Amino acid sequence: MAETDIDDVDRAILHALQEDARKTSSGDIAERTDTSDSTVRKRIQRLESADVIKGYSAEVDYQQSGYPLRMLLFCTASIPERGGLVPEILDIDGVVSVQELVTGEQNLLVTAVGESDDDITPVAQELLDMGLAVADEVLVRGHETTPFGGFATETEE
Repeated sequence: MAETDIDDVDRAILHALQEDARKTSSGDIAERTDTSDSTVRKRIQRLESADVIKGYSAEVDYQQSGYPLRMLLFCTASIPERGGLVPEILDIDGVVSVQELVTGEQNLLVTAVGESDDDITPVAQELLDMGLAVADEVLVRGHETTPFGGFATETEE
């Protein structure tokens, strides 16, 4: 699906699902977009098929769930290998996300969570064992997200 195939209704659907996919029905979205419930369901299905919507997940507060440490590990991998390493990195116990960075020497950002340093240290060691250079480690105090405003329609703003 090309970027130009996404219209205002699709953007409103994406915004609504980012706000709260679990509690927002297709009927709710239909009201917001002045379309029918079936149109919204078909649009969601099309966005899922095109991998615009890649899935639905719970936003977990790791600190409240017993894992108070969130560590960002800035790593360097060879550019040809970088993308291929992501699935292997995600398999490391404690890793919750990997981002490929396109500028700077550090080109992978790995986020790991744990109860203590004893949980995080093995993650860094496994990254080193994979041949990655761990350039920096940052302990995160908090992490908040919000729906992307570019998906909000004029009536929602």
